[in-house]
Amino acid sequence: MSIAKVDVVIVGGGNIGTAAGYFLSKLGKKVIIVERDSIGAHASGFAYGSLSPLGGIGIPGPILPLAIEAMKLHEYMYQLLMTETGIDTQFRKKPNLTLAFNEEEKMHLKGRLSWQQAQQGYQVKWLNHEDLKSIDSRISNQALGGVFTEGTAEVDSYRLVLALTQAAEKQGVEYRLDEVIGLKTKASKVTGVITKTAEFECEQVLFATGPWGSKVSKWLNITIPVRPLKGQIIKLQAPGPRLEFTMGWSGNYATTKPDGLLWAGTTEEEVGFDDSLTTHARNSIMKALLTMLPSMESASLVTQTACLRPVSSDGLLLLGQIPSWEGVYIANGAGRKGILLGLIMAKIIANLMLGVQVDVPIEPFRIDRFTNLA
Repeated sequence: MSIAKVDVVIVGGGNIGTAAGYFLSKLGKKVIIVERDSIGAHASGFAYGSLSPLGGIGIPGPILPLAIEAMKLHEYMYQLLMTETGIDTQFRKKPNLTLAFNEEEKMHLKGRLSWQQAQQGYQVKWLNHEDLKSIDSRISNQALGGVFTEGTAEVDSYRLVLALTQAAEKQGVEYRLDEVIGLKTKASKVTGVITKTAEFECEQVLFATGPWGSKVSKWLNITIPVRPLKGQIIKLQAPGPRLEFTMGWSGNYATTKPDGLLWAGTTEEEVGFDDSLTTHARNSIMKALLTMLPSMESASLVTQTACLRPVSSDGLLLLGQIPSWEGVYIANGAGRKGILLGLIMAKIIANLMLGVQVDVPIEPFRIDRFTNLA
């Protein structure tokens, strides 16, 4: 079995792992990324790629500062990665419209307006039924109104991972398609990573393993409270003009992507590691789509995809050094915000590993907030 020596081993080749490798190598670290399947093979390569910082779990709350910074970083990295790799990640500013179909939903959306309107760089307003029909006459007659947000965006998640991979490789990052099967440790320090075909001696390890955190729990003798949350998407050949904004309702969305297809989703399924496609999910997504856009009844299915998102037991991120272990870090638990937050999580964790001060508050994401880690 071959043995190589590097500064950092990153376990996981999704958008967080590839981005962390990019940032660490940019600052001179010798990095190997180990991925069991292929780069972007799971949620990072199949996600819709919504960049919507003003909604989701922990927003408003501890995730909001990261989400705001994440949007700025995405816009900056879009130009940089285009220059470094020639890959268009399809970062595009696109407004977001969230619909209300009853008074309870209407009051909930209106109750969020004040803090949303206070965020710099975003224009947020309430649209009544007539306003909705004026921006797109296909919106359901049953919609009471909605919140229209300008300043949001989208990106092609797979292209993003591909661009990060190529840019990192140009800086010397090595990728290994291999499976980590254990760690080498000395007292409270990880000194190496063992795969099926090799051993890597290292000073630091980053676990960006998504929902597969249970293996890390076993290796480090602590509990990593992260689980898979399955999501499915359907892609349709849709009638009429493209949607010029992303439409959402009750956790569902519909948007026309640069490929010309209407992407609609998504489900939230607690089914463990089962990532198979289901008719039930397709029908559920289609029902929500037709609630928002009844004219899509004649749309034809092109493809359906599924992926597993990592979520923590309290819905917040796992970000920082793993307690009681020297040089061991984790970046996980972004759930449905994985594409938005991936870059900023990677940058934060790279700074922590390099001893650089972090400018956004990350205390709420310490893994030792869970009492069962001792």
